Amino acid sequence: MDILVMAGQLLLGLTILVGVHEAGHMLTAKWFGMRVEKFSIGFPPKIFGKTIGETEYMIGAVPLGGFVKITGMVDESLDTESLSQEPKPYEFRAKPAWQRLIVMLGGIIVNVLTGILIFTLLTYKYGESYLPATEAQRFGVVPNELGKQIGFRPGDRIVKINGRPFEQFNDVYDVDVVLGNGSYYTVERAGQLIDIPVPQDFMDKMADQDQALFVQPLDPFVVDEVVPGGPASKGGLQPNDRIVRVGSANIEFFPELQAALKVNAGKATPVVVARGDQTLTLTLNVDEEGKVGFRPKSLLKYSTRDYSLAEAVPAGTKQAFGIVAAQVKAFGKIFRGEASVSKSLGGPIEIAQQYGGRFDWLKFWTLTGMLSMVLAFMNLLPIPALDGGHVMFLTYEMLSGRKPSDKFLENAQKVGMVLLLSLMAFVLIINPFIKYVL
Repeated sequence: MDILVMAGQLLLGLTILVGVHEAGHMLTAKWFGMRVEKFSIGFPPKIFGKTIGETEYMIGAVPLGGFVKITGMVDESLDTESLSQEPKPYEFRAKPAWQRLIVMLGGIIVNVLTGILIFTLLTYKYGESYLPATEAQRFGVVPNELGKQIGFRPGDRIVKINGRPFEQFNDVYDVDVVLGNGSYYTVERAGQLIDIPVPQDFMDKMADQDQALFVQPLDPFVVDEVVPGGPASKGGLQPNDRIVRVGSANIEFFPELQAALKVNAGKATPVVVARGDQTLTLTLNVDEEGKVGFRPKSLLKYSTRDYSLAEAVPAGTKQAFGIVAAQVKAFGKIFRGEASVSKSLGGPIEIAQQYGGRFDWLKFWTLTGMLSMVLAFMNLLPIPALDGGHVMFLTYEMLSGRKPSDKFLENAQKVGMVLLLSLMAFVLIINPFIKYVL
């Protein structure tokens, strides 16, 4: 069931994003009087199609993208039959370069606007919930293996980032810090201040999902929600239970629970809980991933920052473009050899896992907003088969006054398609195989 929920969320998110992206191309093309032959969400074979006016609207069986076919344009269909004739007034190639440029940027612009709109509305509706740095400093942090490797120790209190005090604990994971050069944390340990530098290959190491939260606040907790049918539910765990021991390990903070459950992965494990004025011993069958199926409720005091609509617009815009900035920095790391391609590129399976097996509207729209900005960024890359390739050639035409020949554009499109198909094969087939084997 979890797999179906994850797949359903991925398909819904992609359908929304592909739909608005291709609508951006179609609407700008029609605005300038170009004939749009097809509008498709998904790639062939066709599942459903209906012609309205001059345009056939389609649903394709392969839900990993979509396309708009504009008459007189060399695109991924490589249909060049009409290019041997004189251009008709309604063809893409008959229009001025600036109009063609707007059409090619239309999908990217709409994806950016969609991302900004999503983050603006989420910020306005939910505000911003955060753990104040002072609250996280009450008990300090617990590092995972990656955190220990770079110098963190259990109980460290992070007091500064890059030499400056910080407001909320999530600033510890800020992309400007983990991807920046010369970044460092200052921690208080046994009454001393110690600087912990961030290594250059830090992003590569964080690419492992288990290592991303390299430090977590020591977080006293109680059970919040028990997943029906899971090991915790079957073993008798209830909301508001306080877990005090797992096996032989005493538990006070949630990261300690996570570590103890991983040690007992795949085992029937005695778990001692405090329930009201009672102390009970339950037996929970810990799954192979070291989980038992419940959500914790932190006893740390979180704060919420509320926004008016006028305040939410710049805050949402900043969030949206922060994702693009992170993408740019990540690509810079890859090109400098500081991060591996195989660990940095994820496919549909990884995206579906991020959506999770439980439908949560806040999480769904947050991830969909992020994907909208990533899609805009990726489509702007100067690869011939992408929008960015067309933008590159159109910019050259506008600056030089010379239009590349249709034959050149056709061959460039073929090269771009080979590059894209190779990348898709790597992301969908080779990379998951490498990760599985290694």
